[in-house]
Amino acid sequence: MKRAVLCLGTNIGDRMKNLRNAIDALSLLYGTAVTETSEIYETEPFETPDEQQNFYNCCVMLQTELSPEMLMGACLGIEASMGRLRPYKYSPRIIDIDMILYEGEERSDKNLTLPHPRFLERAFVLLPMFDIFPDGSAFDVEFGNAVHSLDASGVKRL
Repeated sequence: MKRAVLCLGTNIGDRMKNLRNAIDALSLLYGTAVTETSEIYETEPFETPDEQQNFYNCCVMLQTELSPEMLMGACLGIEASMGRLRPYKYSPRIIDIDMILYEGEERSDKNLTLPHPRFLERAFVLLPMFDIFPDGSAFDVEFGNAVHSLDASGVKRL
């Protein structure tokens, strides 16, 4: 089994329930177990073209038999089953599931980039990751120093 770190976000409806439902769905995937979940953080939206409600974000660590591609497909399926629409870039989301890291995998192709290409630039990912990896390193990927250079003022633990 391999380990993977996912970041979940939501800013539509009952955000706590959306996160719980997504985590429950992840735990039902074949050969997959949710082994750790971070605290939940409220995050001001950024890069959005319109006014939106704040996001709730968390990170989860999984152990899975699924390949990175299969896991990514399953995450997209969970998003769709929960009602995720993509009418425009950075639109509000009932759920967003991003694969941040997958143990032993580095790649960049049209379908999947690992580690996630911008995770070191996002406090709403790094702060929850510290809950799971307090030493600032996950699967030989160092992220601890990156958080100190970011403006985390728009991210608060609930």
